Amino acid sequence: MRRAISIILAGFIPLAAMAADGAAPDPSAMIQPAAQSDLSEYRWTHRPVIVFADTDADPAFQDQMRRIERGLEQLADRDVVVLTDTDPSAMAPLRKKLRPRGFMLVVVAKDGTVSQRKPFPWTVREISAAIDKMPMRERELRERRGIGG
Repeated sequence: MRRAISIILAGFIPLAAMAADGAAPDPSAMIQPAAQSDLSEYRWTHRPVIVFADTDADPAFQDQMRRIERGLEQLADRDVVVLTDTDPSAMAPLRKKLRPRGFMLVVVAKDGTVSQRKPFPWTVREISAAIDKMPMRERELRERRGIGG
C-alpha cells in the first residue's frame, strides 16, 4: 500500500514543480504524435486523450487541437497526455486498436480502459468533466484534500 501511494505521489511531483514556478504546461511534452504509442506505456501515470482524423487539415481536428491548446493547464492538472493521429495509411497501433472512422476523440482512464469516444470535438471543460467522474480521479481529489480514501 505504501509503495502504491509513493508511486502515485511521485506522479504529482512534476505537476507541483510546474505549479510552483507558475510556468504553463509545455505543449510539446503534453501533445505528441500517436505514431508507435501503446496505451500500456501510460498506464497508471497518465490519462491519454487521443485525437484521430484522416488528415491534419480536417476542420474538426483543427478545432479540437485549438481547444486543447487553450486548456493545457486544466489537462495537465488531470495528468493528461494528448496523442494525435492524422495518418490512416500508417495504421499505427492505437488506430488498429481503437478503429476510428474520420474524426474521433477518445478519453482513456489511467487503468487503460476507454472512458469516452466522441465523433465531434469536445471542449476542455467537457473532457475535464468526463475525467473528474472517473473513480481514480475522484480518489486523487479526496487524497489531495486530505480526506483519505
